[in-house]
Amino acid sequence: MTPEAVDPGLPAANSCARSRRSGAFVVVEVFGEVDIATEELLAEHLLAVTTGPEPDVLVDLRRLEFLDCSGLRVLCRAEARARERGGRLRLVCEGPRIPRLLRASGLLGRFPPLPGIPRDGNAGERR
Repeated sequence: MTPEAVDPGLPAANSCARSRRSGAFVVVEVFGEVDIATEELLAEHLLAVTTGPEPDVLVDLRRLEFLDCSGLRVLCRAEARARERGGRLRLVCEGPRIPRLLRASGLLGRFPPLPGIPRDGNAGERR
C-alpha cells in the first residue's frame, strides 16, 4: 500500500479496512479476514462513516478473503445505522462467494451486491 493523505473524519487504515471518499460516496475497502478477532477493525471504519446525516457508503468486499457471522453482524449494524440517518450502505463484490453467504444467511435482500463502484454519485435508488 502506498501512503495516502488521511481524510479528516475518516479513520486511519488498519489491517482489515481503509476508507476513502469517491464522489458522493464513502468507500470502505475491506481486505484480509473479518472474523471475531478482527471485527472491531471493520466496525471502527463503519461507525465513522455512518454516524453523520444521510451517509452513502459502499463497502468494497472484492479483496476480502474471509467473512464470518461476526463480520455480517458488523455490516448489519452499520446498515441499520445508515438507514436510521436517512442514508444507505451497499456492498460491492465480484463472484459468487459473498452472494452465496448472504443468501445462506438470509441477508441477500438486505444487501443486493453491486459488481463495482458506481461512477455516478446518484447511481442506484435509495431504499
